This record gives sequence, C-alpha cells and structure tokens, in this order.
Amino acid sequence: MENLKQHIINKDESVISITGLFKSFDEVPVLKGIDFNLFKGENIAVLGKSGTGKSVLIKIIVGLLKPDKGEVIVLGKQVDKLSGKELDALRIRIGFSFQNSALYDSMNVYQNLAFPLTMNVKNLSKSEVDYAVNDVLDSVGLANKSKQMPSDLSGGQRKRIGIARTLILKPEIMLYDEPTSGLDPITSAEIIELINEVQQKYNTSSVIITHDLTCAKNTGNRIAMLHKGKFLKVGTFDEVFASDNEQVKGFFNYNFIQ
Repeated sequence: MENLKQHIINKDESVISITGLFKSFDEVPVLKGIDFNLFKGENIAVLGKSGTGKSVLIKIIVGLLKPDKGEVIVLGKQVDKLSGKELDALRIRIGFSFQNSALYDSMNVYQNLAFPLTMNVKNLSKSEVDYAVNDVLDSVGLANKSKQMPSDLSGGQRKRIGIARTLILKPEIMLYDEPTSGLDPITSAEIIELINEVQQKYNTSSVIITHDLTCAKNTGNRIAMLHKGKFLKVGTFDEVFASDNEQVKGFFNYNFIQ
C-alpha cells in the first residue's frame, strides 16, 4: 500500500477545536472531558472499541447532538450556538461518510451523486452536474458505474460511492465513520488508500472513526485513543502504542497489524 502521509499540515490553523467536552445519556456519562484539535490538512484516526463514544463525538462535531458542557469550534463556528440555517451552511462544508454508505436504493449512482449537488448548489447546468459527477466517480475509481443501482454494487463499491457523494460538494472536513467495517482485507486496503488519496487531492482535514488498527495506522497522521469517554493518548501511531498503559496495550493485542 502506498503511503501518502507526507501531506502538508498547517499546525497554526485548527479546523476543529474541542475543549472540555462532556456528554451523557440518561445520566450515563459517555464523553468525560475531551480536548481535541484537528489541524488543516491533517488526518486524525479516533481509535477505540465499540461503546467508547467515538460516534457520539462526530455527531457533536456536526451538530446532531449538543454537548452537556464544553466548547466545540468547527471552521471558526461554535456549533451548539448556531441557528438551523447557520448549521446547514456549516454542514455543506463537512463531508460525512456513513458506516453503511447511506445511499438511496431507488436512485442509480449518478442520481445519488447529483442529488446533494443540485439540492445545495442552485442554477447548475446539466453539463456542470455531469462534469461534477464524473469527476468524483473518477476520483474514487468507479468512472463506469454511473448507471448502476446500489443493489448491484459490492460493499467496497458502495463505500466508494458514499465517499464520492460527500466529495461532490468539495468539503473542507471529512468525517469517516468506520470506513473499513465489514470489508475483506483487500477491499479495506483499497478504502484506506482512497482516504489518503482524498486527503491529497482535495486537501481535506479528516476525522476517521475506527476500531481497525490497520486503518488507523495507515490513514492517521495522528492517533487519538479513546477509552471510556477519555483520550488515553494522542500522538503518532508509534507514540501511542509505545505507551505502558494496559488499556492501550490490550487494544493493540486485540487487533492484528500487517
């Protein structure tokens, strides 16, 4: 797998800045004081087992959930203070790649990709829409699939189309929710390579939610290890897993690294 992580990262500019974030559900704490910065051009892999609060974190980032306490600044905006219209405008600048790809089964690939574009960008000509769709399909290596229905695609192809649909609005931030979940090792490697290619081509800053060590190691410029609602360690892959922390070592032993 080609490693593309020699990407220019601007450590003077945070696109996501989170300070003192707490979130509970029915008085059960899920996030217990999260501090987090994503720099412009950076990929951060948030690594942890199921139930550690990874998905809650990204839902708070896009304003689907409100924090109980703390400050969440995304692209210069305090998310929980935005009006509905302001939040919609912010979300256009954020691409969210869902775990299940979230494609419309009644639409073919072209229609799935054109839909968010025509909904959010007014007065586009048919040729402009065609160009945008073909460009993102080419970017994800599926230039010949525009007329296919989602049901005709493999799991890996559906993931690629889901990523293409987020890219069509040229987001500044990408959020990937378990991008390799349910995929075989070869297809997982292809998705990992695609995430790195997206970072390069589109100059995105990304949060990659995963429990897959191989994915985290090969996509994350930094790793944030989340355990029971707190970050145990944040740093490069080697820095994180050089820790003597028993939870960190246990997670490493639980996974298999190629």
